[in-house]
Amino acid sequence: MKFSRLALGTGLLCLIVAGPSWAQDLYQPNSVRQVAFDDDYGYYMAGDEQNVPAAKSPSDAPPPADVATVAPASNNCCARHRCGRHCCRGSGLELGGWLQTGMSGDFEDPHDRYNGPVMTNDRVGDFQMNQAWLFAQRGVNTGGYGFDVGGRVDVLYGTDWRVANFHGRGLEDRLNDPNSLYGLSFPQFYAEFGINDLSIKVGRMTGVLGYESIIPTTNFFYSHNYQLSYLEPIFITGVMGEYKLSDRWTLLGGFHNGVHDFENQNGDLNLQGGVVWTSRDGDTSLGYALDAGRNDPHALQDQYIHSIVFKRQLTDRLQYALQSDYSFTNGITGHNDAEAYGIANYLFYKLNRKWTAGLRVEWFRDNNGAAVMGIGNLPDSRGWMGAPGYAGNFTELTMGLNWKPTNRVAVRPEIRWDWYDGPANPNGAYPYPFDDGNSKKQFTFATDVVISF
Repeated sequence: MKFSRLALGTGLLCLIVAGPSWAQDLYQPNSVRQVAFDDDYGYYMAGDEQNVPAAKSPSDAPPPADVATVAPASNNCCARHRCGRHCCRGSGLELGGWLQTGMSGDFEDPHDRYNGPVMTNDRVGDFQMNQAWLFAQRGVNTGGYGFDVGGRVDVLYGTDWRVANFHGRGLEDRLNDPNSLYGLSFPQFYAEFGINDLSIKVGRMTGVLGYESIIPTTNFFYSHNYQLSYLEPIFITGVMGEYKLSDRWTLLGGFHNGVHDFENQNGDLNLQGGVVWTSRDGDTSLGYALDAGRNDPHALQDQYIHSIVFKRQLTDRLQYALQSDYSFTNGITGHNDAEAYGIANYLFYKLNRKWTAGLRVEWFRDNNGAAVMGIGNLPDSRGWMGAPGYAGNFTELTMGLNWKPTNRVAVRPEIRWDWYDGPANPNGAYPYPFDDGNSKKQFTFATDVVISF
């Protein structure tokens, strides 16, 4: 480990946070939502009463994140923010974005400079600009009655283009060299139509599965869990509808071109959808979402993925969340079937208005060694190139803090311990997933800074 380089990078991050006086009055846009399990995008970044819901007790600070609910049909920027953001009056157009930069250390100091299968802070001792993200959006706003039209366009530049990439069959392959660490991506571009309590998106958008997202303002931790990294469709291209049955029930459903596919490669469409229930008091929510289809070029392999997310606000300061994913694919090359599944537990405690502590404990089983193969399961994009074949258990324990010195800046230090319980992989240069293939365990520490505008 080159500690001098790591210390220099950490110092630069601190200067970024402390320096700009213009950041004192900034706050996080409430947009770029996961469809099904929506964390309020302003919640982790919020730092003033304008964006943080009032606590139940006036003496207590609010919790670190609200109970997940589906994004409301009303998404008009000026209505939500009283035109306090970058809104075009009369048009409802919202402009914004964020900058995410960070650095990670690995006590094993691997020669390939990768943190194994950890995503997306995968580089060891190198300063990463994960995301320079811009968006323009006009959300539909029917108020439950009538018709409205909106849409959204997002542009991403940074090392996270490798995760947004629809590898081998899509837009980014025409824009970027797959061997480049930095690249350009268009994570979302869609038209949206609102009809009473129904909204329909057509284009490229976030998928509905899972608790975490690659959008940093939705997550507590810099690093990501294995389930997001190796099971879930992060972005999809197709049609997605959301229908609000009541204040407590929401249905989602649509079709897309396939997992990691921008262009349809086999003539089949995947089904994706789900249902979300929220308690009357808003303190509890439960969501189920699935993706089913054939994602191979010849449409021979049926794949089913589901995600269950439970959230409970335990006290004004304490929140618990649970996520469990399951995936089954038949006919994987070299295997009769392939299964992968996992469970992750989260606990967040609000220390005060600027500091929150968090814990994540995850167990992930790659039952047939067909899931954990490269960063984001993208074997032809630059990153950790661990060969397939880790038929075993992955466990990770992550502890971290969120510091919000202003309502538009977040600093997220964390420490993480990963370990693998399973046989060596005899099929490639990486017998084990950590330390250049030499170790079953890994200890990392990382910090990132997220500045939104």
